[in-house]
This record gives sequence, C-alpha cells and structure tokens, in this order.
Amino acid sequence: MFLSKYYDLLFRGEQPALVERRRAQVILFRANVVAGLFAVLTPLWIPIDLWVFPTRLGLYFSALRIIASLAFVALILVYRYASSIMAAHHALAGLLAVPTIFFLVCQPLLGQFEFAGQVEQAVAAGYSFLPFVMVAGLAVFPITAMEGALLCIPLWLSTLTVAYLGYHILPFETYLGAMWLLALLSVVSTLAGMSQLHFMQQLITQSSHDALTGAYNRQIGEELLEIHFSLARRTNKPFTLAFVDLDNFKTVNDKFGHDAGDVVLKDSAEFLHNLLRNTDILIRWGGEEFLIAMPNTDLEGARVPLSRLRAQGLGLRPDGTQITASIGACERQTEECPNWQALVDKADHRMYIAKQTGKNRVVYEDASDPEPLLPL
Repeated sequence: MFLSKYYDLLFRGEQPALVERRRAQVILFRANVVAGLFAVLTPLWIPIDLWVFPTRLGLYFSALRIIASLAFVALILVYRYASSIMAAHHALAGLLAVPTIFFLVCQPLLGQFEFAGQVEQAVAAGYSFLPFVMVAGLAVFPITAMEGALLCIPLWLSTLTVAYLGYHILPFETYLGAMWLLALLSVVSTLAGMSQLHFMQQLITQSSHDALTGAYNRQIGEELLEIHFSLARRTNKPFTLAFVDLDNFKTVNDKFGHDAGDVVLKDSAEFLHNLLRNTDILIRWGGEEFLIAMPNTDLEGARVPLSRLRAQGLGLRPDGTQITASIGACERQTEECPNWQALVDKADHRMYIAKQTGKNRVVYEDASDPEPLLPL
C-alpha cells in the first residue's frame, strides 16, 4: 500500500507529463544556476592554492580549476535552451561529474607531497570532502529515490577508490569511518529532493484542476495538448480529440438554478472520468464544454470509449431526464492538423454539426451521418 501510494516518488518516469515538464524546468534552471556559481567561484580559489601549496602543485591545481570552470560554462551553454526531463537528467549528471573528476585527479597529486604546516594540511584535507559537498547539493533538486541513488553512487565509488589506492591525505581509517556519514548525507539529501518533488506534485495538482469538476482547467489543458500533440508528431503516432458539449444545459440553470447546474456539471464530469481510459485526459474547456484528449488513439480506437458514453450516458438532470451531449471527434494524422489548435477547431466544428443535426450524437467526419450518442 505504501509503495503504491508513493511509487512516483521512488522511481523515475512514473510522473504525469505535466509534472515531468515542470520538474525538468526546475532542475535545468537550478543546474544552470549552480554551474554558473561554480564557474565563478572555482577559479577564485587559485590564489589560495598558489600561496599554500608548493609552486608545482599550485600550478597543477590552477590548471585543473580553470578546466573545471570552463566545463561548467560548457554545461550552461549546452543545456541553456533544453526543456526535456532527459536533458535535465544529463545536466544534473554533468554538474556532478565535473567535481567528481576534479576530485579523482587532485587526490593523486596531493598524495605526491608531504604537508608539514597546519594551513597546508587543512587546505589539503578540504579537498577530501568534495564528495560530501556534492551529495549535500542534491537537496536543492526535485528528484526521485532512484535518481538520488544513481547520482550518489559515483560519489561513493570515487571516495572508496581514493581510499583504496592510497591517494588519500587523511588516514585510511578516517575515510572508511566517513563513508557512513556520506551514506547518511546521501539519504537525507535524497529525501529532501523527494520532498520537493512531492510538494511540486501537490501544487501542480491543486493549480491544474478545475475545482468543480476535477477535470484539468483550460490553462493547463492547453499545455497538456501541446505536450501530447508534439509527442505524437515527433513519434508519428495518432492523437484523437473529442469536443463534448452538454445539450440544453442553459435550461437547467434557467429552471433549477445555478446550484443545480453545478451539480449537473460535476456529475457529468464524474461520469466522463469513470468511463474514460487511464491514458485519456479530460479538460474543462469552458462552461459546459469538455475536451477529451486520447493519445496514441485513432478515430477507430476513439469509438470504444465514446461507445461506453453512448451505452451508459452522463447522468441525470434534476427532473430525472438523461443528460446528453453533442460530440465532435478529430484525429491528428487523418486531418493533417499542423498543431493542437487546428485539432481543437476541427473537433469544435464537428460538435456544432452534431448540435445542428439534432444534438445527442457523435460526429467523426464533416460529411458523414452523425451517430446518436444516446436514445432519445
């Protein structure tokens, strides 16, 4: 029960498309900010290295810091216009890879020198804790448990590698003793990232759904249509849209009041939710109008869920009569729609054909005979 409730916080790729898009935007923005900060701060430590360490070691570190700073700049340039969750994963992995490689290169260099002064020892020991800083930094990103583990494992392995090969500045026992702290810090940072992801999910759910019907509101609906239409076009898959308009809804408000009208809207939306498939998306487009987006579905496949509407209906009006609807359906590939707006316009046009030819029916083609939705 616990795993099913929080499954989308544990594993990547299980979040709704809208959450993934928002998450990608947040990760990419914060990765660019952190990369920019590191690009500026990393070379600022060069004077300290040149002052504390022997000249040759100081020059080595100066060169490494310049290379690392350029790598952070390159990271920003590569992902500054990215928007996908895959790009966000790559940007975050790259952000951690740069200091991890820096850590693995600088430790053998430090191992070649003896540091007698306390300042030298303190600065040299500071380089040993770089993995801890990077693990702690994961707390600012909305990530799943699996993503946190995948990102932390290279940092654990790099620390163990340095300790095992004898490049460490601190005693070997100190490295091993610190591993439990690194593991604990990894868990805490990952939990913080999961908490951010959960908060993001709740915030998106609250702001994206219509309070009365529970369907997606129009603003978020337009974004979802853009996401799924672009995905269908990129993968050359079908994408069907059904425009649903409740018949004679104005008479409900006029005869029974707006509260009764709200009940009818809520009941109709609930019927739609229960009859549609898990992959279908219900959007309240305005007033008594709804859109049903059906990814990976052609017109023939759309007849299946619409047939369920025909068989079971959309509930009852306050006077006990059946709630009916006029529906227009349109598919992206069949109609060669260039964008989701054209798809909506086409489905809207067919819905008006259904209205004009008697209501209570589905229209799949402009010139076809409309199909009754429910018996009159």
